[in-house]
Amino acid sequence: MGKLRGFIEYNRIDEANTPVADRVKNYKEFTVNPGVEKLQDQGARCMDCGVPFCHSGCPLGNMIPDFNDAVYQNDWKKALRILHSTNNFPEFTGRLCPAPCEAACVLGIVNPPVSIEMIEKYIVERGFKEGWIQANPPINRTNKKIAVVGSGPAGLAAAQQLNRAGHTVTVFERDEKVGGLLRYGIPDFKLEKNVIDRRASLLEEEGIIFEMGVEVGKNYSVEKLKNFDAVVLCGGATIRRRLPIPGADLKGVVQAMDFLPKSNRWVDGATEVDPELHAQGKNVIVIGGGDTGSDCIGTSNRQGAASVTNFEILPKPSDHRTEDHPWPYWPFKHKTSSSHEEGSHREWSIMTKEFVSDENGRIKGLKTVNIRWEKQEDGRSKIIEKPNSEKVWPCDLALLALGFLGPEATLAEKLGIRLDTRSNINADTKTYQTNVPHIFSAGDMRRGQSLIVWAISEGREAAYQVDKYLMGSTQLPTKTHGDLPSNP
Repeated sequence: MGKLRGFIEYNRIDEANTPVADRVKNYKEFTVNPGVEKLQDQGARCMDCGVPFCHSGCPLGNMIPDFNDAVYQNDWKKALRILHSTNNFPEFTGRLCPAPCEAACVLGIVNPPVSIEMIEKYIVERGFKEGWIQANPPINRTNKKIAVVGSGPAGLAAAQQLNRAGHTVTVFERDEKVGGLLRYGIPDFKLEKNVIDRRASLLEEEGIIFEMGVEVGKNYSVEKLKNFDAVVLCGGATIRRRLPIPGADLKGVVQAMDFLPKSNRWVDGATEVDPELHAQGKNVIVIGGGDTGSDCIGTSNRQGAASVTNFEILPKPSDHRTEDHPWPYWPFKHKTSSSHEEGSHREWSIMTKEFVSDENGRIKGLKTVNIRWEKQEDGRSKIIEKPNSEKVWPCDLALLALGFLGPEATLAEKLGIRLDTRSNINADTKTYQTNVPHIFSAGDMRRGQSLIVWAISEGREAAYQVDKYLMGSTQLPTKTHGDLPSNP
């Protein structure tokens, strides 16, 4: 625990942000380091709660009270060692995780919870600054070769764990750089890409082989996978949900995961600006109220949009935890992201009925109707359109941030792998093994669209099962058999 009665003495703080007028001029991260003393105070707020529900809230099983106490004691190297024992990439989760651990924090029942995510971020950043985080290749190598398909957080976690076990690991990535959606789906103002490059360089030093621009099943034959003793599929859930209404094929109706990667590549200097996928001077409407929608809003504002409006079909959530989502479960509360603060108009309980075309086949507006949700006898809710609520909104660029349906099925078909009823890879929930014994799967490709922290967790757990499958036993840690590595 932290300081006795520290949760009474200190109030919760969050990272401050640079002013909106300054940060929207570029794509840099804009949070402000609160400083060592204030971070120690935040670690001191971790109370002696008896049963730390934050453990169960975290998909990785992070030992949160332990690293909070180490921060309070100003032993940052110990904190890093504890953090890395369960989380391969806290620099990713410390920036991007919605922090289900904080939702499960016991202190959060009566007061604002401990600032776990912020503490996590600054532990790992201190580690990089001090040079404590170094490549740690295995001392001995086995004669086993493993292919990991996909270099997102699940693939990278699986690769690092299997490499630590001494296997020779090759990661295949169809894009030109490592990271998957971390690189091409997350804007730089939330995750600067040098953070990914920094970690990828260490993974290469540890002996992991990266094959970029290689799409297994297309420009790399699945027959070549027979050269590997095991395969781990971590390709993500990349099929986007469409909006099947009139005008959906008009120019200017764009999937968020076409818009965001194009912007990220432009920021990286890898491509020229595409006017069709750029918001400058346009009335932008983002359909979808999740994190991807928020990313579209922040990106549109930085591109110089004339206006940004956000549509959400669901009702506006409560500002507080409701009885439908009791502690320690995740509360579906009203959230205002930093991107919303930068300039956007939000509409709730609104449904898009049609994309309106101009004479050239381009979008010029959205026709909507207000709705209400009515609960049926079977417990499900039904959409009821409100009469006389139809409206046409001017729109030059509509961005669809509606989530993902599942992975592309082509590779699974070529490998003879069964899919589940949701079109995900049908891998066992305990062994991560598919119906083809030497092929495993983890992350969104197996569980469907989810969180980065879940992807890392699944990558680690799959690696445990792969090593056990190949060697008969394993020394790799799991959430129930964690250990502390010798180096931070």
